[in-house]
Amino acid sequence: MSPSTSFILIFLFLFYFTPSPTLSDPRATKASLLCTNRTATSMPHRKIFISNFLSAMDSLTPLISTQRYGAVSKGTTQNAAVYAFAECFKDLSQSDCNVCIAQCKTQILSCLPFQKGTRGGKLFFDGCYLRYDDYNFFNESFSDQDTVLCSGNTTSNGDIVDVYRDSALKLVRNLSVLAPKNDGFSVGFVKRENVTVYGLAQCWRFINGSKCGECLEDAVSRIGSLCGKKEEARGLNSGCYLRYSGKKFYNNNSNGSDVIDGNHGHRKMDIILASSFAVVALLLAVATVVFFTRKNVMRRRRERRQFGTLLDKVNKSKLNVPYEILEKATDYFDDANKLGQGGSGSVYKGVMPDGNIVAVKRLSFNSTQWVDHFFNEVNLISGIHHKNLVKLLGCSITGPESLLVYEYVPNQSLHDHLSVRRICQPLTWELRHKVILGIAEGMAYLHEESHVRIIHRDIKLSNILLEEDFTPKIADFGLARLFPENNSHISTVVAGTLGYMAPEYVIRGKLTEKADVYSFGVLVIEIVSGKRNSSYVLNSSSILQTVWNLYGSNRLSDIFDPILEGNFPTEEACQMLQIGLLCAQATAELRPSMSVVVKMINNNHEISQLTQPPFINSSSSELSKSTLPRYDFRLQSNTQSSGDTMTESLVEPSMELSLLASLN
Repeated sequence: MSPSTSFILIFLFLFYFTPSPTLSDPRATKASLLCTNRTATSMPHRKIFISNFLSAMDSLTPLISTQRYGAVSKGTTQNAAVYAFAECFKDLSQSDCNVCIAQCKTQILSCLPFQKGTRGGKLFFDGCYLRYDDYNFFNESFSDQDTVLCSGNTTSNGDIVDVYRDSALKLVRNLSVLAPKNDGFSVGFVKRENVTVYGLAQCWRFINGSKCGECLEDAVSRIGSLCGKKEEARGLNSGCYLRYSGKKFYNNNSNGSDVIDGNHGHRKMDIILASSFAVVALLLAVATVVFFTRKNVMRRRRERRQFGTLLDKVNKSKLNVPYEILEKATDYFDDANKLGQGGSGSVYKGVMPDGNIVAVKRLSFNSTQWVDHFFNEVNLISGIHHKNLVKLLGCSITGPESLLVYEYVPNQSLHDHLSVRRICQPLTWELRHKVILGIAEGMAYLHEESHVRIIHRDIKLSNILLEEDFTPKIADFGLARLFPENNSHISTVVAGTLGYMAPEYVIRGKLTEKADVYSFGVLVIEIVSGKRNSSYVLNSSSILQTVWNLYGSNRLSDIFDPILEGNFPTEEACQMLQIGLLCAQATAELRPSMSVVVKMINNNHEISQLTQPPFINSSSSELSKSTLPRYDFRLQSNTQSSGDTMTESLVEPSMELSLLASLN
């Protein structure tokens, strides 16, 4: 053995394999060690293989500590790949599991390729299992090394032998049927006359369903043919483990189901059950209270460590919904339930256990702003309620991803109705007027009527959803900002969608509620004209510039959506376009407040005189990328279910976003 290999062997023992003492039984008794027959190649290759083996064993340790099983791979086929898997039996405690796997690692070294060794091995303990190899075996149920171990004789009494054998075979057959239905695990016993047999069956994590049943059936067949008069037997397959014994060897806290059979002892059992029922019920009640109290305490501690103040906020809001419920509600995020895809995440239709239909949004973790987005929705928007704002119903932050739950709005978005008419019915003028008024009322509530002033920052067609009666709902508050009462404006990093963003906000980062008013003005013109604002599409003039020119020549009717076919009051439509132009004035001070806009739409306020052309002017003040050197322009996919195309958006530059900063 070379010095380098000897050093590696010593390192293995010192680094991995010194388990802490335990008072319980980890069942770290070796049942069988099976090394593969494929031998190692050259010594340099063996060194790489051993290095990958060390790395694989190291990666298994935290997985075992958290989930009691683990599957890892290290290296490549050309670079001496190592695949490793370990799992504890499900009746073993976590501490016993750790000890069992630690001792497993010490003995699996016998299969390592030091001189003429092999390139894989399986080690069966009575409490755990460890395997490594140079190929991907993770879905393997059988191999040519599968075997059965038989030990001990029952007795010389032929009658007892027959009863024991029949009981053992009945037990393992029952277990092989129950285990696939019980997450791959089952324990139990059979009692007949003076004979009791105990058994355990477990399939490894990657073997489930029919494969689990097939693996255990094979083990049952081998045990039946080879261990007829033996007191104990173990079926050791690549995908499962099956054992019976005359002594109880599994733990009482297992989640298996005992199998009781026989015609004797039932009266005694009934007496025992009847006399102890009250005591057991009391103990069970106390144990349940203690268990759930301790579980809740431990869960809260763990969650606080992981998510800190943000999680506290979520819990206090009473909005938290278990991830598993939302996952099941969306049929595990099936594409058939997908409602849309935006820059901040995907939205799915879900049916909750109570039958209510909801919309579940999965936030994209590839965005540095997802924490900010989640904070806004949960802590800023959940406290406000208005008929024209999409209501946040709940959220989930403790699962593998962050989820937001909204009320389900069935009639899709404004974008779907104005840009994808093949999918959605076109909007009549009455409906367009209703939508414009509803949006204005919702924005007025955000800016002036809510207990806090909120700027949305991303008012656009795809963020306006429509109810069955076409009541509009403003959605997606991921970019929203709280506006302090005593401030005239706030300075912030620019974020939103080009074409809807006010000039003072794009150029100077100066944010007031008038930035939302500008976006509303663009939106109104899009709704009336049925055309998208193409301010930033190359070689195309702005729709604002077009409408302004038509207004100056008294030809606003030329821009009306032709699909309306003249079925609308022309004067009212012209007034709407004027309101849109007024809201999209270049100077923020010239734009009306949203409460005034509501009055204008209801003909309760005179429309102010337009004194300045709106922001994008093709001849004088056209905005180009060269005028904005401080911002990061990117093409961001905002593809919706409505068929939205790629739109150029201003995206917030990367920043260090701390939770405390968000809370402030």
